[in-house]
Amino acid sequence: MESAVLDVTSWPVLPIGTITIRLLLAGIMGAAIGIEREWRQRPAGLRTNILVAVASALFSILTLEIVHADIVQGDSIRADPIRMIEAVTSGVAFLAAGTIIQSRGSVTGVTTGAGLWLSGATGVACGLGLWMIAAIAVVLGLLVMVVLGKIEHKALKRKEEKEADG
Repeated sequence: MESAVLDVTSWPVLPIGTITIRLLLAGIMGAAIGIEREWRQRPAGLRTNILVAVASALFSILTLEIVHADIVQGDSIRADPIRMIEAVTSGVAFLAAGTIIQSRGSVTGVTTGAGLWLSGATGVACGLGLWMIAAIAVVLGLLVMVVLGKIEHKALKRKEEKEADG
């Protein structure tokens, strides 16, 4: 029985505590982005952004584990960690594209899609242990979504008022 458990269990190179903290940080940073989307009542809110960030972090951690696994050591096998980032990017792009809607000549959901991309990149950074870079990106992203969102809203309101008066 013990050998069967060992056959299906690979112990990670990274300590379990480190992996847990990286996944939690990704979830927290994804939540920060998702809360802003929920607050604005947009699609792909809190849960979606958390899941995208945690999944991206998991892919990053798995990539680190694969690169350091005994099975990929040697001259006959090469591991390319950049492919993980490409895979996460295309997967998140698919989700983001689903949030973009075109109707009556206007396109909506682009900021939500970009927020999903940010959640994905944040997750990758947290998974690689680069949470400080992820935190800076989340702060910048939130500034763009909140502050510039308010400025954009005011500008559109003025434009509509001018058109109604004019």
